[in-house]
Amino acid sequence: MMNVLKKMGMSIRTYEGQKVLWGILFVSPWLLGFVFFFLIPLLTSLQYSFSNIEASSEGLQMTFVGFANFIEALTVNTNFNRQLIESMMDIVINVPLIIIFSLFIAVILNQKFFGRSLTRAIFFLPVILASGVILTLESTSLVQEINQQNAASGGLANALGAFELERIMLRAGVNEFIVSYLTGAVGRIYEIVSQSGVQILIFLAGIQTISPQIYEAAKMEGATGYEAFWKITLPMVSPLILVNMVYTIIDSFTRSPVTDLILSTGFDNFNFGLSSAMAWLYFVSIMLILLISTYFISKKVFYQE
Repeated sequence: MMNVLKKMGMSIRTYEGQKVLWGILFVSPWLLGFVFFFLIPLLTSLQYSFSNIEASSEGLQMTFVGFANFIEALTVNTNFNRQLIESMMDIVINVPLIIIFSLFIAVILNQKFFGRSLTRAIFFLPVILASGVILTLESTSLVQEINQQNAASGGLANALGAFELERIMLRAGVNEFIVSYLTGAVGRIYEIVSQSGVQILIFLAGIQTISPQIYEAAKMEGATGYEAFWKITLPMVSPLILVNMVYTIIDSFTRSPVTDLILSTGFDNFNFGLSSAMAWLYFVSIMLILLISTYFISKKVFYQE
């Protein structure tokens, strides 16, 4: 026993042992919160998804129905199917655009120019506007009516701009799939900008940790700014690409109208079994997207030792 304690003490004194110890300490608040506040509701939700819930004078009565709620969610409830597919497509389309836009803006904001602090604040402003009182204000009739009028007045201009962009790229010989993807991004520019504030901040912090001596050495060797970006900046911030991708997917998950449908089914229609089944289907869909995207991107991540 003493030998084991001595070995543990020696391992903690090493650099690797200290990293493990600090990692456990940083993860422990989340782990304790998950065990004491989230684990029981999670298991209860899973139990509800396989049951028919009925309220009575004695409380909630659960009747096991197997996969009936999942079958109803996927085959009977057409709103869930439609919104689930639309949400998945929005995530697949928006996430790469947000990551690319955030990295591009972070590189620009890292340059020295007049009014840089004000420009950084402007790009982070949508994060502040999308929270708290202002987020509630967006759902009021006045703001909603203004947004609808702006969309109606600007819809024709956006359509003409996208059509002109599509025509130019097709003449240049760009692939039709890439053309349709980029022209679709024109109509999503508000979503991209409004959801990129945190990602820009993370990329900017990562770029500022890169030693200026590396860029100076590359410049002395004759490297251009374009080559410095692809050979230095992009590899050094590649771990943050993975972090921002996971954050963006989770952020899209919380903004999806599927969550509103799940809440409405459970607390407005009091169909907790169907609502739980919808929640688990949506959770599994998000997890599949996270696993697939993380698997492919993690292979390209460069970790500096």
